[in-house]
Amino acid sequence: MKKTDSKKENLLFFAWGVSVIAMFGSLYFSEIKGYEPCELCWYQRILMYPMAVILGIAVVKKHFKISIYTMILSAIGGLISLYHFLIQKVAFFTDSAPACGRVPCTSDYINWLGFITIPLLALTAFILIFIASLLVWKHSKED
Repeated sequence: MKKTDSKKENLLFFAWGVSVIAMFGSLYFSEIKGYEPCELCWYQRILMYPMAVILGIAVVKKHFKISIYTMILSAIGGLISLYHFLIQKVAFFTDSAPACGRVPCTSDYINWLGFITIPLLALTAFILIFIASLLVWKHSKED
């Protein structure tokens, strides 16, 4: 086995681990803590949950070309998370935020250290998955 294959496997496994932690983290907040997700949270979940399955299968089958799809999903999810974070924390965006259902997207259930919210946690996960997928894709192109 080539060194790059081992590196790609580790990166793919890392991306899978991040997606699983993000998935269970969101389930913890909604099912155990009782925080009802807003509409933007649902969109982020729609993009994160399939990645846990897709990346899990890719790790087992050593299917490195899946990285292009996980890059796209994580980029879209990251943009939604970034917008969600901005409407929570930046006054300009908060003032112009649309109403988004029963639970307002501007409310923050957690606010650790004054800036860490659920959308920021999701954004971090999407960024980590994107970077790992990008590196897998880059190493696959070199092979």
